[in-house]
Amino acid sequence: MPSFQYGNTALEYSLEVKPDKRDISISVEWLDGVRVIVPEGVEEDQLHSILYKKAPWILNKWNSFQEIVDPPLPKEYVSGEKFAYLGRNYRLKVHKRDDITQSTLVFKQGKFIANVPSSYADQEKNHELYELFKEWYKLHGEAKIKERLNIYCPKMGLSPSKIELKEQKMRWGTCTGDNAIYLNWRIVMAPLVIVDYLLVHELAHIKYPNHSKEYWQLVHSIMPDYEQRKEWLRINGPTLSL
Repeated sequence: MPSFQYGNTALEYSLEVKPDKRDISISVEWLDGVRVIVPEGVEEDQLHSILYKKAPWILNKWNSFQEIVDPPLPKEYVSGEKFAYLGRNYRLKVHKRDDITQSTLVFKQGKFIANVPSSYADQEKNHELYELFKEWYKLHGEAKIKERLNIYCPKMGLSPSKIELKEQKMRWGTCTGDNAIYLNWRIVMAPLVIVDYLLVHELAHIKYPNHSKEYWQLVHSIMPDYEQRKEWLRINGPTLSL
């Protein structure tokens, strides 16, 4: 991986060349690190001169990621393990049974109960329970989010054409041009105040498809403490996983 020197710090970056690009773009992401996209023909000295000028911004952005909580190890799907829903943790109880050929999952009396075929190896058990938890979160999460829509849509005078929880690897939410809202299904592991923030965030994009000053003013008018909620999601988002 290429790098450039800024003082005593060597900053690594990934480099991508795009023939149709006219300028140099630099992004800093928690998972991807420093990513640089350049047009054809850019010399290394020219690129490093630009990176040197942007180095304070790059370092500041990168240092902010140090606060982010590391994602937990993947779940093992064993009795006693905890699973979050709307900010609370609930224990899992696993029953191995000889009379079934497929795993099941229910939530009952404050805990998750899984029935798993005795013949399953751990890998097969974990795969099936992962999928069952994912479907459970999507089903119950959508019901809860529709409840919250009944609170925030009238307040904002905005309503989505549809709302759906789905797999989104790099985003928490998306508002499309036809006002459909898609939320990352993992968000329902977070406290309800964080779910509400994401919902208001995406509803506001129906009126403002950007992050302009007017957009944030609208979010603030509905949720004056949105910055604290946004920061919680930035720092703790990686913990919302299976």
